[in-house]
Amino acid sequence: MKAEIIAVGTELLLGQIVNTNAQYLSRELAGMGIDVYYQTVVGDNLGRLKEALRLSSQRADIVILSGGLGPTQDDLTKDAVAEYIGTELHYDRMAMDKLERFFQDRGTPMTENNKRQALAIGGGTPLSNETGLAVGNAVSHEGTHFILLPGPPKELKPMFENEAKPWLLQHVLTDEVPIYSKMLKFAGIGESALDDRLSDLITAQIDPTIALYAKDGEVTVRISTKASSETKAMEKLDQLQAVIQSMVPEHMYADRDVPIEQVIVDMMADRSWTVSAAESCTGGLVMETLTSIPGSASMLLGGVVCYTNEIKQKLVHVPNSLLEGSEAPGAVSAEVAQVLCEQIRMVADSDFGLSVTGVAGPGYAERKPVGLVYVGIAERGKSTEVHELNIKGNRETIRIRATKALLYRLWRRLSDAESD
Repeated sequence: MKAEIIAVGTELLLGQIVNTNAQYLSRELAGMGIDVYYQTVVGDNLGRLKEALRLSSQRADIVILSGGLGPTQDDLTKDAVAEYIGTELHYDRMAMDKLERFFQDRGTPMTENNKRQALAIGGGTPLSNETGLAVGNAVSHEGTHFILLPGPPKELKPMFENEAKPWLLQHVLTDEVPIYSKMLKFAGIGESALDDRLSDLITAQIDPTIALYAKDGEVTVRISTKASSETKAMEKLDQLQAVIQSMVPEHMYADRDVPIEQVIVDMMADRSWTVSAAESCTGGLVMETLTSIPGSASMLLGGVVCYTNEIKQKLVHVPNSLLEGSEAPGAVSAEVAQVLCEQIRMVADSDFGLSVTGVAGPGYAERKPVGLVYVGIAERGKSTEVHELNIKGNRETIRIRATKALLYRLWRRLSDAESD
């Protein structure tokens, strides 16, 4: 069963709002075993909307429209569908009663245009709106099933869950097999490198399927399968997960859709480990990333943003001989990264100390290139490790990738400590 999502609204085309409804609907439809092949955005224009309906009817069994059900003259979704399938609009009695009560309770007269929200498509099924006033619709025509939902997410989501989904299950999806997925999370490896490591699996994939998605510092591998039950699906997905994990064990940090900082906070909190950080070029982003996770207060003791050499000396006790002079390695160096993480660990009396120092750009610093970054990890009673990074991108990209690279190294260190 194939579906197409049509988002209606000129404001979407102008970039004034983000189309989060398409993401939600695609995820929900996939869980019902429905493949979404197209997502369309069309403005508030009757002719263009009818053309979108014509095209979608040729390539989809189910067409879900969001938006354009309101009271104004540019809310044309019901008009377009009714004209396209050759039927009339009529007022739904329950929706009209709700509208009248709404305005009576507020002591405000109901304007004529508000009645448009109670319009329903002839021959279809009205879908009640728990959190708003505009009634939705579900109607079938010549083998295509149309579902009309309101645009505001707070109205669309409950209407789809409580009204549209049961309608689909009763009238359309009598034989569909749902899709189940797992998200495998990777760090310390780029999308192209991971794709290369998994190339044989990806080339041979039939069921389950494999898809890669990347963002700065992390890669997600989605594995999906259709099955009659969750138990049968998980059997297949777990087998594929084991194969993938065996191919890149040093990079897969989770089998659920969470960022690496969430895994780190959970690991450290479970074992009462603590961490502190001394940051230069990231300007506190490491600590900000960790503190974005609930529960981080139990493991992050604090830290220092030591941007200048003076602060590095005064607060983290980096020797001047490492920072200045013709023989000094300079602030952007492995030596300084080592001192920073060791000193901040001792000052905070934490189990782990983190450091990052580098050149985020836009220009050179100490005659060193943009993207050169050193990260360090000190551990109580263990040797310190420092890693050199050469990161491509603009200033913000360098800061984010340096932060994620350091957190990846910390995750590796924590994993090793767990096995000791």
